[in-house]
Amino acid sequence: MSANATEEDFALAESLVREAGALALAMRREGLTGKQKTSVSDVVTAADQAAEELVLETLRRQRPEDGILGEEGASHEGTSGRTWVIDPVDGTYNFLSGSTYWCSALALRTGDGSPADEDPRVLLGAVYQPQEDRLWLGGPGQGATLNGEPLAPLPDTDLDRLSAGTYLHPTWLQREDVAGPWIRAAAGAATLRMLGSGSCDLGSVASGRLGAWFQHSCPEWDWLPGKAIVEAAGGTTAVLEVNGFRWHIAGPAAAVREIQHRLAGS
Repeated sequence: MSANATEEDFALAESLVREAGALALAMRREGLTGKQKTSVSDVVTAADQAAEELVLETLRRQRPEDGILGEEGASHEGTSGRTWVIDPVDGTYNFLSGSTYWCSALALRTGDGSPADEDPRVLLGAVYQPQEDRLWLGGPGQGATLNGEPLAPLPDTDLDRLSAGTYLHPTWLQREDVAGPWIRAAAGAATLRMLGSGSCDLGSVASGRLGAWFQHSCPEWDWLPGKAIVEAAGGTTAVLEVNGFRWHIAGPAAAVREIQHRLAGS
């Protein structure tokens, strides 16, 4: 197994997120309805499922030895020690509502497709926002790019100078064990943005449109693509457990440290 993703892996990831995003957008234009998953704002559409199937079929053909894990149920246990993690439409509520703030995202990590390691090594991340035509790529040894142009390294900046992207479903506001840490962290930022697509948010952190980001209980497909890109842009990422919940954090090193301290109440 290669220590890093190859140029061919990056080219494949770019092609797949572009194709998945284009397919989802075309299907939305033809008319879609959503099916509720866990809440009114957590929905799935036929476009999510079709886009994931497109990525799955291509990966099974071109990377047959790699594992696959998808948000909409795609699963294949590989033999290579690598797994592709698919989010065919991240920000489905936005997507279904007509917003442009959604994306197709993909990561390649170590592992064989079995349950996620506690801290898998991410080999690449790809995030494509079709209606804005923004494509972020990044990984170890490759740096981070936006539409093929290298991103400048993130300057180390304190949290109180930055906007923070975040998300907290309204039902969690009633739980002190989650809302308390979230409020402590949110209170340290210059301003907040709650935009509804974690992978778009993390791409925006890497390119400086957002300053930092934090969210609890992120599945791999909402975290790993953007994590790879933020790290490739010189940013820092962390996962911190507070009150039994895992918080995922990204941004400049100083801001990430501050968010960790505030979440922990220290």
